[in-house]
Amino acid sequence: MVTTTPYDRGAPGGTLCGTATVGSIMPSSPTALVLSGSGRYADPWHPFPRTTPLLAAALADAGFDTVISDDVDGGMARLDGVDLLVVNAGDPWSDDERTTTAPEASVLGLSPALDRGMGVLAMHCAVASLRDYPAWAPAIGGMWVPNASWHPEIGDIDIAAGELPDGTTLTDFTVFDERYCRLQQFGDRTVVATHETDGERMPAAWVRTYGPARVAVDTLGHDERSYDSAGHRRLIGMLARWAAGTA
Repeated sequence: MVTTTPYDRGAPGGTLCGTATVGSIMPSSPTALVLSGSGRYADPWHPFPRTTPLLAAALADAGFDTVISDDVDGGMARLDGVDLLVVNAGDPWSDDERTTTAPEASVLGLSPALDRGMGVLAMHCAVASLRDYPAWAPAIGGMWVPNASWHPEIGDIDIAAGELPDGTTLTDFTVFDERYCRLQQFGDRTVVATHETDGERMPAAWVRTYGPARVAVDTLGHDERSYDSAGHRRLIGMLARWAAGTA
């Protein structure tokens, strides 16, 4: 079950000021912080206010106490106690003028969290997000490159799934979504789901380690129709649990 409630940093279980979505509370439940695109992390193509609650519900179903913040940079400065950082946000550099950048405290908060082993789940256009954060692209192992990366028209996709490094078998599914192609790769990764475009299989999801941190990337999730797929929701839960070390 997922409920929406106001919370603040001083309240029990609270981490940020604003509005949160919190999953069923269990003493041993891992905590997931979902950063949802707004302000310079919003764009005309991705309806983050509609997809983020569906993403949070999938995480709650996977056993996470899930908190949503639409203050992306603010959340990045407050990662203490977070077991899983989930980013569902757009490209802050899509505006050519780029009059603002991430605060130093936010940028400096990511590496220590990764160094202590915080898990990461990057959703869809998170591969084009957090460009002010030098550790982000090396951590997630891939990035959208303007004028090189692309996607065909949105539609039904058959996803071929493999297995996680721990041997957990994933299940094939169909989803209405975009197919990201020609993303730039950084470092090693284990591809756990693929789609086919122009006769070539390309990664739809991968996992990797970055120091002690486990990182999962799911390039699906363009809009709410992606979350209509039970197979995609199941994939999100399994990636999240692997990244948080609770699988």
